[in-house]
Amino acid sequence: MINKKLWISFILIILIVSSMAGCNKSSKGNSKESDDNKLVFLTPGDNAANAIQSDNRIIAEINKKLGIDLEVQFVPEGGFEKINVAIASGDLPDVVTINYPSPTLKQWINEGILIPINDYLPEMPTVSEKLKKLEWTSVDGKYYGYPFIEEKANAAITYRADWLEEIGVEPPKTLDEFYEAMKLIASKDLDGNGKADTYGLTAQKDSRFNFIFFANGLPHGDYVLNDAGEVVPFFEHSAFKPGMEFLKKLWDEKLLDVEFLLNDSQQREQKFYQGKVAFMEAPLFRHVNRLETNLQKTNPNGKLGFMAPPTGTDGNKGMNPAPKGGLFTAVTKNAKNPEKAAKFIEFMLSDEGRDLLKLGIEGVHYTKEGDKIIYNEEEREKDGFSSNGWSHPLAWGSVVWPLTENYLPQTEPQADRAKESVEIATENMVPNLVNLTTDEEIENKSILDEIFNQYFIDMITGKKDIDSGIKELSEKWRNQGGNKVLEAVNKAYKEQK
Repeated sequence: MINKKLWISFILIILIVSSMAGCNKSSKGNSKESDDNKLVFLTPGDNAANAIQSDNRIIAEINKKLGIDLEVQFVPEGGFEKINVAIASGDLPDVVTINYPSPTLKQWINEGILIPINDYLPEMPTVSEKLKKLEWTSVDGKYYGYPFIEEKANAAITYRADWLEEIGVEPPKTLDEFYEAMKLIASKDLDGNGKADTYGLTAQKDSRFNFIFFANGLPHGDYVLNDAGEVVPFFEHSAFKPGMEFLKKLWDEKLLDVEFLLNDSQQREQKFYQGKVAFMEAPLFRHVNRLETNLQKTNPNGKLGFMAPPTGTDGNKGMNPAPKGGLFTAVTKNAKNPEKAAKFIEFMLSDEGRDLLKLGIEGVHYTKEGDKIIYNEEEREKDGFSSNGWSHPLAWGSVVWPLTENYLPQTEPQADRAKESVEIATENMVPNLVNLTTDEEIENKSILDEIFNQYFIDMITGKKDIDSGIKELSEKWRNQGGNKVLEAVNKAYKEQK
């Protein structure tokens, strides 16, 4: 006969084991439900953003609204190669951001790594509305994601306003006035070092000084039409030669920074702060206050000025070509719930999503007094918001940038001047002749850019005569893949018309 105490112990053990089995089953059930709702987003981040912690309340709010379990995986801003490696490994996220256009994106579409979102567009009103202007980004009528292409500009010509005031010169409005202002500044000792060693103009090493060619009549930002109505490279336009002659004159007279070919953005700015140059091409908008503040650290009386690009003799002007590329956020074939993945992209672009990512949760991260926003920096910091009213880490760098929305927090110093710089830059953005970028352009971009850049530098520095240099450039560019590109671009232009 079994001992009564042993029998009771046996029964208790069975109950405990059964209970544990039940718990495991429940846990597995929740895990499966969690897996079904899991959404991994792989994207290049905003360099100014903070990390996202596991208890982030903004992510929790997105999860609640969309019924998902969101995991954000950032790579450094511009780190598309790391995204390529991750995708190549086969460990696909549900949603991914890549650069557009790119050979990688084309490959992903061809290999079926990305899925079309056409079926989900009825539930993506914000994306659908934006795609009306981007029909040319579809592939055989299918949209494989949301292509973010910037519609505004922020690049302009900046200058030492205090120097122009000192010598009694107004900001130049024409190319001739621009030259004369640079020449006058270079002849004086405005930096007070006892030498007349100030350059008129500097830029980054990859600058093509577009504003000079636009002032001379270049009509488009990408290609031009010849007399036969055919699409040809911009350097075969009549505006290219006088533009090169102007640049060479600046180089010969030491008005153009002889080290601009070595400049990155920081080196270019340092020369401006240190009084080594009077004018520079620079991105403005939210950089306006930063540039002037840094200038005044070295020169307490320094003033930052910015202006529209100077006009040529016929009144032509322009600063930068309208962009054709940007970022592309898409749903992969790995998405367990592609409809929710598509709705996540929609939420990121919607007014509701933008408000959440820019401001946070009302009553927690901010409050309102009429139109005034009071930022609760202590609570915002807990959820990764950048300081001084700036946004959540997920706000920028996948489907939109602050420039697109002309967004500045109410704490931003010189916000009016920052927005004025956008107005100036956008008004002087030059349209392209052809909307899309063809596959042939993507495939041949590297070699063709290398050919152009080498001839461009050699003509500026006098290593090659301008007339013969343009002729050689045209022949070599065409023979090294340019003819193939032009055939595709001409076809695209005719279809566009």
